[in-house]
Amino acid sequence: MSALQGCVDECRRCAVLFRLGRDVEAALDMVEVFEGVQHLLVPAAADAKQAWTHLLTQMLDCQERQDWLGLADFMEYELIHLLESSSA
Repeated sequence: MSALQGCVDECRRCAVLFRLGRDVEAALDMVEVFEGVQHLLVPAAADAKQAWTHLLTQMLDCQERQDWLGLADFMEYELIHLLESSSA
């Protein structure tokens, strides 16, 4: 399994935890997911890094508001899309 696929799988797993209301466990996993994303985006173009910064801000805002479903959506759709498009 590639690093990209592993990170995508972890994004989905974390999103499922948020949707199930297991926010404490999901938040701990989210830290590891974000570290993996950061590592994968090191060689990415500047616009991908800027998109990551914007997306991270939105996800942290969801976390602050305890909007677990919104955070799950960002992780499962927007973040995965960013990862896949930046690796192409």
